[in-house]
Amino acid sequence: MTIRHNQKLVQNKFRKDWQRRVRCHFDQPGKKVRRRKHRLERAAGLAPRPVDKLRPVVRCPTIKYNRKIRAGRGFTLAELKEAGIPRKFAPTIGISVDYRRANLSMESLTANVARLKAYKERLIVFPRRNGQHKKGDASAEEVKGVHNKSTDTSRNVSGLITMVDKALAEAIREIDKSDMPEGEKEAYKKLQKARSDARLVGIREKKAKAEAEAAEAKK
Repeated sequence: MTIRHNQKLVQNKFRKDWQRRVRCHFDQPGKKVRRRKHRLERAAGLAPRPVDKLRPVVRCPTIKYNRKIRAGRGFTLAELKEAGIPRKFAPTIGISVDYRRANLSMESLTANVARLKAYKERLIVFPRRNGQHKKGDASAEEVKGVHNKSTDTSRNVSGLITMVDKALAEAIREIDKSDMPEGEKEAYKKLQKARSDARLVGIREKKAKAEAEAAEAKK
């Protein structure tokens, strides 16, 4: 709405109530320090357990973004069954489970099963009671190594088992000129010359014939 003539300013908001309406976040640097301190305290309380859970590799929805991968909500029951992990036991060892997601391709199934098996190989499960080792628990030497800090443990699962897009790694990409074979360099120039030779073959034959006739006439 434009102002015309000598009218009053409509809904003028020049005088703000700074005490009640305006908030300045001067505590932002302090909150940053407190958040970091809280993360360290939580990691120390959970140690030697990691602070995050293992999540699957999934494709983003829609045609626009399905070429990208991201961390999913949880592993499917089929993936857990293929990896040999019971679905009720998985959340207790740091594996997220999603009962709603379903596998629509073998690529996603094999990739997430390999992810689960890689996690299972690195996993050290402490016994619930000291000295009472059950099936699936770590040995006494492994538990002792973790307590003595002789065994390397990771605080973040996502940093230990990274997500790799195999389709992108195996995709056909443009190669450099240095990687091309010796006979395939300057392919465009060769094709351009071949097209030019095919187009001018008649003109060149006519020109050569005329030059030969002129040479014979001079004799």
